This record gives sequence, structure tokens and C-alpha cells, in this order.
Amino acid sequence: MMRLFFAILSLGALSACGAAPDRYTVATPAVTEQQRIAFGAVEVREVSLPAYAASDEIPLLDADGKVVSDGGILWADTPNRAVALEFSRNLARVSGARVASAPWPFEAFPDARLDLRFEELVAVADGQFRAKGQYFVAVTDGRRERSGFFDLAVPFDPDGGPQAIARARGQIILDLANYVARNGLR
Repeated sequence: MMRLFFAILSLGALSACGAAPDRYTVATPAVTEQQRIAFGAVEVREVSLPAYAASDEIPLLDADGKVVSDGGILWADTPNRAVALEFSRNLARVSGARVASAPWPFEAFPDARLDLRFEELVAVADGQFRAKGQYFVAVTDGRRERSGFFDLAVPFDPDGGPQAIARARGQIILDLANYVARNGLR
């Protein structure tokens, strides 16, 4: 019995020695331009990320094209949820429309539903944070449904560490909200 107690105590002591991972939040950048859209209410129905971008680990695309990450450096929130919320908040701030991510929380249905499918959402070792993919706008009232491609990049300081990557992700999601408002929701 005493051996079991010491084994459990040792296991607890060893697990306490392991350092907790560092978690990074994404700051909300300032909106510098407004964009009128054709819809009063928009649901961000789905945000689809590549596997590496959906992971809690903060990825970096190295010069050889390999996605690398460190298990000790994590996003503070799950990326699918966080990107959907960031995009929704930014689209609302940019457009003035009522915007929410799925599930739609209001009684009245949205005027449009939006899906974002990312092919790429990654910081590149050369100092560019890239977002590439496609958006889809579904409309139920007979107006023209739309889709389009996006391929955006924002610079960041590669020596700035995870904080610089987090700032760049915040900026690129704001830039994407502006892009989709201008090209897909007018």
C-alpha cells in the first residue's frame, strides 16, 4: 500500500514538473474602412481550416515548405471557433450589419449565409501571413448567390515570435472581412 502511495506521489510530482504550454490570444485590430453590404443580417455558417491550421499549435511554414510547430506554443482558443468569431466580429464592425457565427442565435432568419473554406492559413518563415481559399454566399430570397476566391497576405516580423504571428492573424482576418464585404456581399 505504501509503495502504491509513493508511486502515485512520484507520478504527480513528475507531472507538476512539466511546463504548461504558452497560449496566445489574437488581438482585434482597428477598423480603418467601412464597407456597405447588401444584407442586414449575415450568418457565418462554416469556417473550414486545413488540419495544420485547425490544430491548437501555432504553425509556421518553413523555407522548405514544411509546416512546423511547437507543442509548447498554442492558440488560446480552438482555431475553427476563434476564426469564425473573429471574422463575424470584424464583418459586423466593417459593415454595420448584424453578423453571427453558426448556430444563428436570433429568431428572424439571416438574409445571407456565408461559408469560408481556407486552403491556407499560415505564417510563412519569410515574414508573410497568408490566407487563401474560397467563400460562398447563400441567399434564400431569390437574389444572386455568389462565390469567389481570396488570396491575401500581411507582413509580420519573423523575429517577433508567436505574438507577431497572432497580430498578423488578427489583421488578415480583418482584411478578409473587408474583402468578402467588398466582393461577395454587395
